[in-house]
Amino acid sequence: MRSRVVQRLRVTYGVDGPLCYASLLDMLGLWERLLRRARVPVAYSQGYNPHQRLQFGSPLPVGYSSECEPLDVFLAERMAPLVFARAVVGQAPAGLTIAQVLEVPLRGPALQSVMRAAHYRVRICARQGEEQVRAAVSQLLGRAFIVRQRIRKRRTVDYDLRRLINDIRYACADGNWHELHMDLACGMGGSGRPEEIIDEMGVTVSHRSIHRCRLIWGKGQESR
Repeated sequence: MRSRVVQRLRVTYGVDGPLCYASLLDMLGLWERLLRRARVPVAYSQGYNPHQRLQFGSPLPVGYSSECEPLDVFLAERMAPLVFARAVVGQAPAGLTIAQVLEVPLRGPALQSVMRAAHYRVRICARQGEEQVRAAVSQLLGRAFIVRQRIRKRRTVDYDLRRLINDIRYACADGNWHELHMDLACGMGGSGRPEEIIDEMGVTVSHRSIHRCRLIWGKGQESR
């Protein structure tokens, strides 16, 4: 039987280490087990196979680290955000950190429907020097269209990567490593992927790391 929902808590959490390689389904299972161990009174869906009422924001791609992932947890009994945070932190595995827990309106929109943009800190180890990497960023931003392909529902579809790029800034260099700050679209209309941008820059990259540091959704709200 479906649980009555009385409260909605928005958790902002971080992912690092081996957890960066967890898929969305892996992360869902992790949170379900974590909430059970923490004895959180989560509300359940109805049907023959009831599941916990959890709602993620924009799924974090495999291989990314993050400090700003939002998760809405729907509760069958009220629980103070601080009490919730303490209970979850006590059971959290290595690599999962809790940054914030807030109560949000119970009947507010789904997180995925209001996502607008994501900010990334990207580090690449490239054969090219700072001047060449800066030039590659400028040339990419100067392009009117960047047509690429993705597989969707077993079909190959074309899309314009350029319209998903809000801004890219060269931040700093440390030897062969270059840090870029990327502001990309992230929502129902499409999401920019940093690794696709690196590919389009035309530089020779041997290693990279991608960290999501902020998510922006409707009306100027953000997760950071």
